Amino acid sequence: MTEPTILAIESSCDETSASVIRGGKVLSNIVATQAIHELYGGVVPELASRAHQQNIIPVVTQALRKANVTKNELNAVAFTRGPGLLGALLVGCSFAKSFALGLGIPIIEVNHMQAHILAHFIDEPKPTFPFLCLTVSGGHTMIVRVNDYLDMQILGQTTDDAVGEAFDKIGKMLGLPYPGGPMLDKTAAQGNPDAFQFPVGNMPGYNYSFSGIKTAALYFLRDKTKEQPNFVQDNLADICASVQKTLIRTLLKKLVQASQDLGINEIAIAGGVSANSGLRHTLQQYAQKHNWQVYIPAFQYCTDNAGMIAMAAHYQYMKGEFASQYVSPEPRLKI
Repeated sequence: MTEPTILAIESSCDETSASVIRGGKVLSNIVATQAIHELYGGVVPELASRAHQQNIIPVVTQALRKANVTKNELNAVAFTRGPGLLGALLVGCSFAKSFALGLGIPIIEVNHMQAHILAHFIDEPKPTFPFLCLTVSGGHTMIVRVNDYLDMQILGQTTDDAVGEAFDKIGKMLGLPYPGGPMLDKTAAQGNPDAFQFPVGNMPGYNYSFSGIKTAALYFLRDKTKEQPNFVQDNLADICASVQKTLIRTLLKKLVQASQDLGINEIAIAGGVSANSGLRHTLQQYAQKHNWQVYIPAFQYCTDNAGMIAMAAHYQYMKGEFASQYVSPEPRLKI
Protein backbone atom coordinates (compact mmCIF):
# COMPACT_ATOMS: atom_id res chain seq x y z
CA MET A 1 0.00 0.00 0.00
CA THR A 2 1.81 3.11 -1.23
CA GLU A 3 -0.94 5.53 -0.23
CA PRO A 4 -2.37 4.39 3.10
CA THR A 5 -5.46 6.12 4.47
CA ILE A 6 -5.20 6.66 8.22
CA LEU A 7 -7.53 8.09 10.84
CA ALA A 8 -5.59 9.83 13.63
CA ILE A 9 -6.82 10.78 17.10
CA GLU A 10 -5.29 13.37 19.44
CA SER A 11 -6.51 13.57 23.07
CA SER A 12 -3.43 14.29 25.18
CA CYS A 13 -4.74 17.37 27.02
CA ASP A 14 -7.74 19.62 26.43
CA GLU A 15 -8.30 19.39 22.68
CA THR A 16 -10.17 16.52 21.07
CA SER A 17 -8.97 16.22 17.50
CA ALA A 18 -9.28 13.83 14.57
CA SER A 19 -7.58 13.89 11.19
CA VAL A 20 -7.56 11.79 8.04
CA ILE A 21 -4.39 11.45 5.98
CA ARG A 22 -3.95 9.67 2.64
CA GLY A 23 -0.57 9.09 1.06
CA GLY A 24 1.04 11.65 3.36
CA LYS A 25 -1.48 14.38 2.53
CA VAL A 26 -3.72 15.64 5.34
CA LEU A 27 -7.33 15.66 4.09
CA SER A 28 -8.99 16.92 7.27
CA ASN A 29 -8.01 18.20 10.69
CA ILE A 30 -10.88 18.79 13.12
CA VAL A 31 -10.27 20.21 16.61
CA ALA A 32 -12.79 20.62 19.43
CA THR A 33 -11.57 22.89 22.23
CA GLN A 34 -12.73 22.75 25.85
CA ALA A 35 -13.80 26.14 27.18
CA ILE A 36 -14.75 24.71 30.60
CA HIS A 37 -11.17 25.07 31.88
CA GLU A 38 -11.33 28.88 31.64
CA LEU A 39 -13.47 28.85 34.78
CA TYR A 40 -10.61 27.29 36.77
CA GLY A 41 -7.59 29.08 35.29
CA GLY A 42 -6.05 25.82 34.11
CA VAL A 43 -6.80 22.37 32.76
CA VAL A 44 -8.79 20.14 35.13
CA PRO A 45 -7.82 16.55 34.15
CA GLU A 46 -11.14 14.92 35.10
CA LEU A 47 -13.15 17.50 33.18
CA ALA A 48 -10.83 17.12 30.21
CA SER A 49 -11.33 13.37 30.00
CA ARG A 50 -15.12 13.73 30.28
CA ALA A 51 -15.14 16.33 27.49
CA HIS A 52 -13.08 13.98 25.30
CA GLN A 53 -15.72 11.28 25.80
CA GLN A 54 -18.42 13.71 24.66
CA ASN A 55 -16.46 15.08 21.71
CA ILE A 56 -14.63 12.14 20.20
CA ILE A 57 -17.42 10.54 18.14
CA PRO A 58 -18.68 13.85 16.63
CA VAL A 59 -15.11 14.94 15.89
CA VAL A 60 -14.19 11.65 14.19
CA THR A 61 -17.43 11.71 12.21
CA GLN A 62 -16.71 15.24 11.01
CA ALA A 63 -13.10 14.41 10.11
CA LEU A 64 -14.19 11.45 7.96
CA ARG A 65 -16.96 13.47 6.34
CA LYS A 66 -14.70 16.43 5.52
CA ALA A 67 -12.08 14.10 4.05
CA ASN A 68 -14.80 12.35 2.02
CA VAL A 69 -13.55 9.02 3.36
CA THR A 70 -15.62 6.14 4.72
CA LYS A 71 -14.50 4.01 7.65
CA ASN A 72 -14.14 1.00 5.32
CA GLU A 73 -11.48 2.85 3.32
CA LEU A 74 -9.20 3.20 6.35
CA ASN A 75 -6.00 1.17 6.52
CA ALA A 76 -5.11 2.01 10.12
CA VAL A 77 -6.14 4.06 13.15
CA ALA A 78 -3.51 6.13 14.97
CA PHE A 79 -3.66 7.70 18.41
CA THR A 80 -1.53 9.68 20.83
CA ARG A 81 -0.03 7.28 23.37
CA GLY A 82 1.75 10.03 25.32
CA PRO A 83 2.96 12.19 26.86
CA GLY A 84 -0.15 13.80 28.29
CA LEU A 85 -2.88 13.46 30.91
CA LEU A 86 -3.64 9.82 31.68
CA GLY A 87 -7.44 10.13 31.65
CA ALA A 88 -7.42 12.13 28.44
CA LEU A 89 -5.04 9.71 26.72
CA LEU A 90 -7.20 6.76 27.79
CA VAL A 91 -10.18 8.11 25.85
CA GLY A 92 -8.28 8.41 22.57
CA CYS A 93 -6.42 5.13 23.05
CA SER A 94 -9.57 3.16 23.93
CA PHE A 95 -11.54 4.62 21.03
CA ALA A 96 -8.75 3.93 18.53
CA LYS A 97 -8.31 0.33 19.67
CA SER A 98 -12.01 -0.49 19.60
CA PHE A 99 -12.64 1.29 16.28
CA ALA A 100 -9.69 -0.46 14.61
CA LEU A 101 -10.66 -3.83 16.12
CA GLY A 102 -14.16 -3.50 14.71
CA LEU A 103 -12.75 -2.73 11.27
CA GLY A 104 -10.06 -5.39 11.43
CA ILE A 105 -7.23 -2.93 10.76
CA PRO A 106 -4.00 -2.17 12.69
CA ILE A 107 -3.39 0.61 15.20
CA ILE A 108 -0.43 2.98 15.39
CA GLU A 109 0.76 4.54 18.64
CA VAL A 110 2.23 8.02 18.20
CA ASN A 111 4.56 10.02 20.42
CA HIS A 112 2.96 13.45 20.86
CA MET A 113 6.27 15.35 20.89
CA GLN A 114 7.61 13.56 17.82
CA ALA A 115 4.36 14.45 16.09
CA HIS A 116 4.83 18.14 16.89
CA ILE A 117 8.17 17.99 15.07
CA LEU A 118 6.77 16.03 12.12
CA ALA A 119 4.08 18.69 11.64
CA HIS A 120 6.76 20.39 9.52
CA PHE A 121 6.18 17.78 6.82
CA ILE A 122 2.48 18.54 6.36
CA ASP A 123 3.03 21.62 4.17
CA GLU A 124 5.84 23.16 2.15
CA PRO A 125 8.56 24.18 2.73
CA LYS A 126 9.91 21.11 4.51
CA PRO A 127 13.22 20.96 6.40
CA THR A 128 16.05 18.72 5.24
CA PHE A 129 17.88 16.30 7.53
CA PRO A 130 19.55 16.77 9.88
CA PHE A 131 17.84 19.76 11.46
CA LEU A 132 17.43 21.17 14.93
CA CYS A 133 13.94 21.63 16.31
CA LEU A 134 13.19 23.85 19.29
CA THR A 135 10.16 22.04 20.67
CA VAL A 136 8.24 24.24 23.07
CA SER A 137 4.88 23.71 24.72
CA GLY A 138 3.07 24.00 28.03
CA GLY A 139 4.70 20.83 29.32
CA HIS A 140 7.95 20.52 27.36
CA THR A 141 10.93 22.60 26.31
CA MET A 142 13.71 20.84 24.42
CA ILE A 143 16.18 21.06 21.58
CA VAL A 144 15.95 17.99 19.36
CA ARG A 145 18.33 16.87 16.65
CA VAL A 146 16.19 15.32 13.91
CA ASN A 147 18.19 12.87 11.78
CA ASP A 148 15.23 11.29 9.99
CA TYR A 149 11.45 11.13 10.26
CA LEU A 150 11.58 8.66 13.15
CA ASP A 151 15.16 9.20 14.34
CA MET A 152 15.33 12.00 16.92
CA GLN A 153 17.75 12.82 19.72
CA ILE A 154 17.09 15.21 22.62
CA LEU A 155 20.15 17.46 23.03
CA GLY A 156 18.83 19.51 25.94
CA GLN A 157 15.61 20.11 27.85
CA THR A 158 14.17 22.01 30.77
CA THR A 159 15.22 20.89 34.22
CA ASP A 160 12.06 22.28 35.84
CA ASP A 161 9.19 24.23 34.26
CA ALA A 162 8.50 24.40 30.55
CA VAL A 163 8.51 27.77 28.84
CA GLY A 164 4.78 27.49 28.18
CA GLU A 165 4.20 27.16 31.93
CA ALA A 166 6.30 30.26 32.51
CA PHE A 167 4.21 32.23 30.01
CA ASP A 168 0.93 31.03 31.49
CA LYS A 169 1.87 31.45 35.14
CA ILE A 170 3.36 34.91 34.74
CA GLY A 171 0.27 35.82 32.74
CA LYS A 172 -1.82 34.65 35.67
CA MET A 173 0.29 36.78 38.06
CA LEU A 174 -0.56 39.77 35.87
CA GLY A 175 -4.26 39.04 36.03
CA LEU A 176 -4.55 38.02 32.39
CA PRO A 177 -7.37 35.61 31.48
CA TYR A 178 -6.63 31.93 30.89
CA PRO A 179 -4.65 30.85 28.99
CA GLY A 180 -2.15 33.48 30.04
CA GLY A 181 0.52 32.80 27.40
CA PRO A 182 -1.39 33.90 24.27
CA MET A 183 -2.77 36.94 26.12
CA LEU A 184 0.72 37.90 27.31
CA ASP A 185 1.95 37.66 23.72
CA LYS A 186 -0.90 39.83 22.45
CA THR A 187 -0.36 42.46 25.16
CA ALA A 188 3.43 42.44 24.66
CA ALA A 189 2.97 43.71 21.09
CA GLN A 190 1.97 47.10 22.53
CA GLY A 191 4.85 47.37 25.02
CA ASN A 192 8.53 48.23 25.32
CA PRO A 193 10.61 45.02 25.65
CA ASP A 194 13.49 46.96 27.24
CA ALA A 195 11.39 48.61 29.96
CA PHE A 196 12.29 46.08 32.67
CA GLN A 197 15.05 43.56 33.16
CA PHE A 198 14.57 39.91 34.13
CA PRO A 199 17.22 37.18 34.52
CA VAL A 200 18.13 34.96 31.57
CA GLY A 201 18.57 31.38 32.76
CA ASN A 202 21.88 29.68 31.95
CA MET A 203 21.99 25.96 32.62
CA PRO A 204 24.83 23.60 31.64
CA GLY A 205 24.93 22.29 28.09
CA TYR A 206 21.76 22.81 26.10
CA ASN A 207 19.43 22.55 29.09
CA TYR A 208 16.93 25.14 30.28
CA SER A 209 15.44 26.42 33.52
CA PHE A 210 12.44 28.71 33.80
CA SER A 211 11.71 28.61 37.53
CA GLY A 212 14.08 31.55 38.10
CA ILE A 213 12.26 34.03 35.90
CA LYS A 214 8.92 33.01 37.42
CA THR A 215 10.26 33.72 40.90
CA ALA A 216 11.90 36.94 39.75
CA ALA A 217 8.64 38.11 38.18
CA LEU A 218 6.70 37.27 41.35
CA TYR A 219 9.03 39.31 43.59
CA PHE A 220 9.27 42.11 41.04
CA LEU A 221 5.49 42.49 40.92
CA ARG A 222 5.19 42.22 44.70
CA ASP A 223 7.77 44.95 45.34
CA LYS A 224 6.56 47.30 42.63
CA THR A 225 2.94 46.95 43.71
CA LYS A 226 3.89 47.90 47.26
CA GLU A 227 5.40 51.13 45.93
CA GLN A 228 2.67 51.78 43.35
CA PRO A 229 -0.66 49.96 43.87
CA ASN A 230 -1.60 50.46 40.21
CA PHE A 231 1.81 49.45 38.85
CA VAL A 232 0.60 46.41 36.92
CA GLN A 233 -2.35 48.20 35.31
CA ASP A 234 -0.21 51.22 34.42
CA ASN A 235 2.66 49.17 32.95
CA LEU A 236 1.01 45.97 31.76
CA ALA A 237 2.16 46.11 28.13
CA ASP A 238 5.77 46.93 29.08
CA ILE A 239 5.88 44.14 31.67
CA CYS A 240 4.54 41.63 29.15
CA ALA A 241 6.99 42.76 26.48
CA SER A 242 9.95 42.58 28.88
CA VAL A 243 9.01 39.13 30.17
CA GLN A 244 8.47 37.82 26.66
CA LYS A 245 11.79 39.17 25.44
CA THR A 246 13.58 37.45 28.32
CA LEU A 247 11.90 34.09 27.74
CA ILE A 248 12.66 34.22 24.02
CA ARG A 249 16.30 35.21 24.64
CA THR A 250 16.62 32.26 27.00
CA LEU A 251 15.23 29.87 24.40
CA LEU A 252 17.30 31.10 21.48
CA LYS A 253 20.57 31.42 23.38
CA LYS A 254 20.82 27.62 23.68
CA LEU A 255 19.57 27.11 20.14
CA VAL A 256 22.36 29.30 18.79
CA GLN A 257 24.88 27.37 20.87
CA ALA A 258 23.65 24.01 19.56
CA SER A 259 23.62 25.25 15.96
CA GLN A 260 27.17 26.51 16.17
CA ASP A 261 28.50 23.46 18.00
CA LEU A 262 26.94 20.98 15.56
CA GLY A 263 27.23 23.05 12.40
CA ILE A 264 23.53 22.68 11.63
CA ASN A 265 21.77 25.68 10.09
CA GLU A 266 18.43 24.00 9.35
CA ILE A 267 16.33 25.26 12.26
CA ALA A 268 12.69 24.55 13.12
CA ILE A 269 10.30 25.30 15.97
CA ALA A 270 7.33 23.22 17.06
CA GLY A 271 4.75 22.96 19.83
CA GLY A 272 2.13 25.32 21.19
CA VAL A 273 4.57 28.11 22.06
CA SER A 274 5.77 28.17 18.43
CA ALA A 275 2.52 30.08 17.78
CA ASN A 276 3.92 32.96 19.86
CA SER A 277 4.30 35.96 17.53
CA GLY A 278 7.31 37.32 19.41
CA LEU A 279 9.19 34.03 19.09
CA ARG A 280 8.34 33.68 15.39
CA HIS A 281 9.48 37.24 14.66
CA THR A 282 12.69 36.96 16.67
CA LEU A 283 13.56 33.63 15.08
CA GLN A 284 13.40 35.27 11.66
CA GLN A 285 15.80 37.96 12.90
CA TYR A 286 18.19 35.28 14.19
CA ALA A 287 17.93 33.52 10.82
CA GLN A 288 19.42 36.54 9.08
CA LYS A 289 22.09 37.02 11.74
CA HIS A 290 23.21 33.37 11.88
CA ASN A 291 22.51 32.35 8.28
CA TRP A 292 19.79 29.90 9.30
CA GLN A 293 17.15 28.31 7.12
CA VAL A 294 14.11 28.57 9.38
CA TYR A 295 10.92 26.51 9.33
CA ILE A 296 7.83 27.61 11.22
CA PRO A 297 4.61 25.55 11.04
CA ALA A 298 1.23 27.03 10.20
CA PHE A 299 -0.69 28.18 13.28
CA GLN A 300 -3.20 25.32 13.07
CA TYR A 301 -0.37 22.79 13.39
CA CYS A 302 1.38 24.50 16.33
CA THR A 303 -1.14 23.75 19.06
CA ASP A 304 -2.35 20.20 19.74
CA ASN A 305 -4.05 18.73 16.68
CA ALA A 306 -4.54 15.36 15.02
CA GLY A 307 -2.99 16.50 11.72
CA MET A 308 0.46 16.14 13.24
CA ILE A 309 -0.48 12.75 14.72
CA ALA A 310 -1.59 11.66 11.26
CA MET A 311 1.70 12.80 9.72
CA ALA A 312 3.73 10.80 12.24
CA ALA A 313 1.45 7.80 11.73
CA HIS A 314 2.01 7.94 7.98
CA TYR A 315 5.77 7.46 8.37
CA GLN A 316 5.28 4.75 10.99
CA TYR A 317 2.85 2.93 8.68
CA MET A 318 5.37 3.02 5.85
CA LYS A 319 7.92 1.36 8.17
CA GLY A 320 5.42 -1.20 9.42
CA GLU A 321 5.45 0.11 12.98
CA PHE A 322 2.13 -1.06 14.38
CA ALA A 323 1.01 -1.43 18.00
CA SER A 324 -0.58 -4.30 19.86
CA GLN A 325 -4.15 -4.23 21.13
CA TYR A 326 -2.55 -4.57 24.58
CA VAL A 327 -0.94 -1.12 24.32
CA SER A 328 -1.81 1.38 27.05
CA PRO A 329 -1.25 5.14 27.42
CA GLU A 330 2.10 6.39 28.72
CA PRO A 331 1.69 9.85 30.33
CA ARG A 332 5.47 10.37 30.60
CA LEU A 333 6.44 8.94 27.25
CA LYS A 334 9.83 10.16 26.03
CA ILE A 335 11.08 10.79 22.50
